[in-house]
Amino acid sequence: MKITVVGAGAVGATCADNIARKELAEELILLDIKEGFAEGKSIDMMQTAALLGFDTKIKGVTNDYAATAGSEVVVITSGLPRKPGMTREELIGTNANIVKGVTENILKYSPDTIIIVVSNPMDTMNYLTLKSSGLPKNRILGMGGALDSSRFKYYLSQELGCSPADLNAVVIGGHGDTTMIPLIQHATWNSIPVSQLLNKEQQDKVVAATMVGGATLTGLIGTSAWYAPGAGTAAMVESIVRDEKKLISSGVYLDGEYGQKDISLVVPVIIGKNGAEKILDFKLSEAEQAAFNKSADAVRNMNAVLTDMNLV
Repeated sequence: MKITVVGAGAVGATCADNIARKELAEELILLDIKEGFAEGKSIDMMQTAALLGFDTKIKGVTNDYAATAGSEVVVITSGLPRKPGMTREELIGTNANIVKGVTENILKYSPDTIIIVVSNPMDTMNYLTLKSSGLPKNRILGMGGALDSSRFKYYLSQELGCSPADLNAVVIGGHGDTTMIPLIQHATWNSIPVSQLLNKEQQDKVVAATMVGGATLTGLIGTSAWYAPGAGTAAMVESIVRDEKKLISSGVYLDGEYGQKDISLVVPVIIGKNGAEKILDFKLSEAEQAAFNKSADAVRNMNAVLTDMNLV
């Protein structure tokens, strides 16, 4: 098994570190455009192998896509991170050209790969990757839902005073501060609906905190988060590599599911060796479906920029 992570910044390096620790690949390629950056980080990670007991071989390269040849899974984290006060949507102009170029270079050497898109704005970058690559829709996944759902579980655990690992809770919709939809009425604590354990005010508090989870961290640390995004991406890679068939909220292309077509949005997905293997229907309420439709409208507005830029 060979895996490539494009972008050796905080998220990419954290993702690579998680992949190595879990020994998800025999060979892991870390690629970046900055001279020596990926090489340095890969050496640093390899120097933890004796301490942590993993055998994955990590190799860092500078813009050498030939080194990525034959990768079964490729993670794309390339692009600029958010700065304080910046929305994910404001990143689209810069990151679209970067992501399209990366996708083209990757497919020259790994035409059969499964791609996980992390770059923001994730829904639009995922849509761009699908449209520009020509790959089957099951082989392009966006990471945002795994991260947002993890944040949802964190805020629920704080309110309930329980372990996040005991919670089942998913976020759907767009991966944005105003477009994501934490499905509070579907969330459970070991099969007990959290709506039976939290009052309306507490539920609203958790939902609101989840939706601005990324912006909260950007304001505190001055840039986008990296530990949870890196771990969320690695969890998706693991479900593919080990064919775990895990239910992970992921950005995927919709063709009628949840009432939407020709768009990439976060929905509950079964992830296995073939990538996005099945989209689960959560039977949304009228209010939830209305929110999902509104989220789709916002993402379509962002996607229209790609047309204006002649990228799709």
